[in-house]
Amino acid sequence: MKSYRKFFLTAILILCLLSVAKNSFSQEKYDKEFNCFSIIVGKQASADGSVLVAHNEDDYGPQLVNYYKVPRIKHALSETIICETGAVIPQLAESNSYFWLEMPGMEFSDSYINEWGVVIASNACDSREKKGELTDGGIKYWLRRLVAERAQSAREGVKIAGQFIQKFGYASSGRTYIIADADEGWMFAAVYGKHWVAQRVPDDMVAVVPNYYTIAEVDLADTSKFLGSPDLIDYAIQQGWYDPNRDGKFHFAKVYSSPGNLKSPGNIQRMWRGVNLLADLTFALDNEFPFAFKPRKKVTVQELMAVLRDHYIGTQFDKTNGYKLGNPYKLNGSTICARSTQYGFVAQLRNWLPVEIGAVLWLAQHRPDSQAFIPWYLGIENMPGGYAYGDFQTALDQHFNPPPNIHEKTDTHAFWAFVNLAEWVDKDYGLRIKKIQEKWNGIEAAVLNNQKDFENKVLKIHQENPLKTKKLLTDYTGEYAAKIWQIAKDLR
Repeated sequence: MKSYRKFFLTAILILCLLSVAKNSFSQEKYDKEFNCFSIIVGKQASADGSVLVAHNEDDYGPQLVNYYKVPRIKHALSETIICETGAVIPQLAESNSYFWLEMPGMEFSDSYINEWGVVIASNACDSREKKGELTDGGIKYWLRRLVAERAQSAREGVKIAGQFIQKFGYASSGRTYIIADADEGWMFAAVYGKHWVAQRVPDDMVAVVPNYYTIAEVDLADTSKFLGSPDLIDYAIQQGWYDPNRDGKFHFAKVYSSPGNLKSPGNIQRMWRGVNLLADLTFALDNEFPFAFKPRKKVTVQELMAVLRDHYIGTQFDKTNGYKLGNPYKLNGSTICARSTQYGFVAQLRNWLPVEIGAVLWLAQHRPDSQAFIPWYLGIENMPGGYAYGDFQTALDQHFNPPPNIHEKTDTHAFWAFVNLAEWVDKDYGLRIKKIQEKWNGIEAAVLNNQKDFENKVLKIHQENPLKTKKLLTDYTGEYAAKIWQIAKDLR
């Protein structure tokens, strides 16, 4: 009997240790592999009346970011899109023009803003679904590009994405897409298989999302605020994930998220930090964070830039003592601006201006902490030289089969100058980051102070000669793109 009891207790101990190890690995996986971060600011919550979208795109391993301006393209009636999953989609007679941030070979890392000012970016969010239904292999990479190519508004983009998920199924664990225009901002949550839900961010509020679902209670009858799969709740009941009698009101994030994703310290800390930097209330780390909140004051473009650069400095998670003790990427864990951040942007979307002028991406190449945000206007005719390899058509054709040497550093592509600068800063972070940020802050302040005068000048010309507008915007964007590239090289 004693030996049996000893064996039984030993077995329980082993199972407990395995469970702890599994959970630790799961949390470590989330904290080290998922660091994307996004914010949507409603037009009544921003300082200038624009809808604002802030996003850091994080991806590990060797990466490259190309910038392309894809024109409107007319397609033959018989033309189809063949997804990497095998799904076949009929092409439209004509697709939208769009600005494309491309990361060659990656399935979920590209961001877009199309000619109508519709922005789309995304954050990975693991779902609990393991048996999701897929048709013809499902859809993943092409979902966001189809929104860019076809949508004329954020709401239409949500509906387009939902239709493709319901037809083919989403072929990845889960993801939150940020879809916004100058009037509305939406969080679109995709689940492995054929289920999804989207919630509109109220005009007077701000919403933050790290790498877990943030949509909570859902009312699909109120289509002004919610859109989603008709059987979203019934399916959860069938799977045993949700019991109305036991659980009360349906809470999408709690029901559809993988448990480890919601418990990830990196997710919780980044959510806590992002909310507390902007909210009118202070939240504790163990509070339940709201889907959206009122800001303490009207949010500016500059404030969102600062959030995208954040490393928890001045909080209990800052182990660097204000960078005096070392590099935040080594000491502070999963930060909003992370070692793996490949680009950051703040999209400023204004409905009172022509979209060519009113939609602008304030872009930081590579990590925002050691780079400048400069304006890239939607109305530019083409991208400044050196910010991409080849042309957009080659990139469209070769996205999943890029040249084998695509990630070799070269002086002919601007991206590597910013990578080199960030790596140089890392070698003596506390001493070098101050000098770097002082330089970039001066440039950002100058361009922000000049923005209104420049846009008024362009607007007058636009009323007389819209075609001339494109050249002015192209030259202006190109001037700053060339300037910061040279400064990034000089600073080292």
